[in-house]
Amino acid sequence: MTPATPLTDLDTEALRAAHAEFSRAYDELKASGLALDLTRGKPSAEQLDLSNDLLHLPDGEYRDAAGTDLRNYGGPNGLPELRSIFSDALRVPVPQLLALGNASLTIMHDVIVQALLYGVPGGELPWAGQSISFLAPVPGYDRHFTICERFGIRLIPVPMNDDGPDIETVASLLATDDSIKGMWCVPVYSNPTGAVYSEEVVRALVSLPAAPDFRLIWDNAYAVHHLTDKRPEPIDVLALAAEAGNPDRPLVFASTSKVTFPGAGVAFVGGSEANIAWLQRNLGAQSIGPDKINQLRHATFLGDADGLAAHMEKHRAIIAPKFDVVEETFRTRLAPWGGGTWSAPKGGYFVSLDVLDGTAARAVQLAKEAGIGVTPAGATFPYGEDPRDANIRIAPTFPPIDELRTALDGLCTAILLAEAEALLAERG
Repeated sequence: MTPATPLTDLDTEALRAAHAEFSRAYDELKASGLALDLTRGKPSAEQLDLSNDLLHLPDGEYRDAAGTDLRNYGGPNGLPELRSIFSDALRVPVPQLLALGNASLTIMHDVIVQALLYGVPGGELPWAGQSISFLAPVPGYDRHFTICERFGIRLIPVPMNDDGPDIETVASLLATDDSIKGMWCVPVYSNPTGAVYSEEVVRALVSLPAAPDFRLIWDNAYAVHHLTDKRPEPIDVLALAAEAGNPDRPLVFASTSKVTFPGAGVAFVGGSEANIAWLQRNLGAQSIGPDKINQLRHATFLGDADGLAAHMEKHRAIIAPKFDVVEETFRTRLAPWGGGTWSAPKGGYFVSLDVLDGTAARAVQLAKEAGIGVTPAGATFPYGEDPRDANIRIAPTFPPIDELRTALDGLCTAILLAEAEALLAERG
């Protein structure tokens, strides 16, 4: 393509020429017959291969360190050895950390249902029957939003900063709306921006005046998913909440879904002693115990906290170059045209891309018609409604690196064409 100038700085004649250039490139893209997928943050086959030894475990063993037969009923709290491996990374004491089924999303869903049916410690009434709202940092995780949408819980967007949710907005909302009972949080490498909550922000979240049954749904999904040597020090949200006089406010969630096998891993939930007792009482009605054989498999495979860290370094070696490709492609294709701004995460699974207001949906549509699947525009906002129509979540981990490069290049063509169309339409 010709040497670039930000599209918004071009005169109308030059903008028409750029549009024609992007249209030709897009026609060639469509003619190439691509079938590529950037839609979800899944581990690649190469990453899954890292955990194949799980398929051969527990290799005849079926007892834990205490000699308990794990093939039988019981052990509702999960395997202590596995809880110990994740205790430090999550900053949750082993007695207050439960290892349960295969998906943290399932536990989060169940916790919301239990709160609706029975209320939570500190609350006087079940949430059901009340007007309930949740704060939703945006851009954020669509599956969190889906849980609330499913149960008619109103979602209130809160802007995300580089150090976490905008605390002034959170404080103002909590002070003026007593329907707010919860807030979704991804504190480390937030989905999709990669933001890491600062200690100052966390202290504010656990300290702000709120309803006694207000809960922070603390989804620490990416606590060990680093892409660089610069790692944030884990924040002990439970200790900070206790110090602030609100020990029951956080409920901490995590899983091995992007550590070993998604769908065949182990999920965790931690909290105060009161919250854990509440969870144990409610969970006892639906299960006699989790899959402890799978937990033994994981404990044997990972070994200890150092083994977990070493395993995640293998993941990093595979996916960090893919994030480099995202940065390189956007810098080369979008930046010269002023075509967007994007995050540079130090961990996690996503890149957050903001394009020209009013063009994200069109760009995603063009990419789809060219055989490139991208997460729907607006998915990172409650109800799928991005008021600016600007945000696109990029999930680079799943495709092989050559396919990723091709898909990103094609997406950039779609973005630039959508932006040129919009700017020409504005000028009549």
